Amino acid sequence: MLQQTLVIVKPDGLKKSLTGNILTRLSETKLRIIGAKIVHVSRELAVQHYIHLKDKPFFEDVIKYITGQLHGDEYRRVMALVYQGEGAIDKVRKLAGETNPEVAESTTIRGQYGRLTTNGLFENVLHCSSSEADALREIKLWFEPNEIVEDIYPSENIEVKVKKPVWK
Repeated sequence: MLQQTLVIVKPDGLKKSLTGNILTRLSETKLRIIGAKIVHVSRELAVQHYIHLKDKPFFEDVIKYITGQLHGDEYRRVMALVYQGEGAIDKVRKLAGETNPEVAESTTIRGQYGRLTTNGLFENVLHCSSSEADALREIKLWFEPNEIVEDIYPSENIEVKVKKPVWK
């Protein structure tokens, strides 16, 4: 079944210069990248992304982690990607490994590059959607329709008046 999945290379992955290694490993899946960008993650975006964890005691640590607050000012960003292909979600999740890098198989991305910090935070270098419903919600949260090179979900054109920076 043709699927899409969101993959986020988290701030620790960028800080450790693992982006190339992670993308190389993900290329083993033979999936296609149909969207990619570098994002400064706002608190609002982080909260919406992790809304399912809002009642957990570690919620604030997860927000600080994804927004880069734990990795220095130059790493307050992530790389967000949309992959598409047959069985995309399972292929990426299998290659990523368990969320807890301490129990992830050493041949997985998290097993190879992740770590558990001394205060118990999982630095697992990447996020990947866990289901089709999560992928749909997450992709729409992180990407605008025009930032993806395939028409994967219904969209419409509306007139919006906004101020935005433009090149001089």
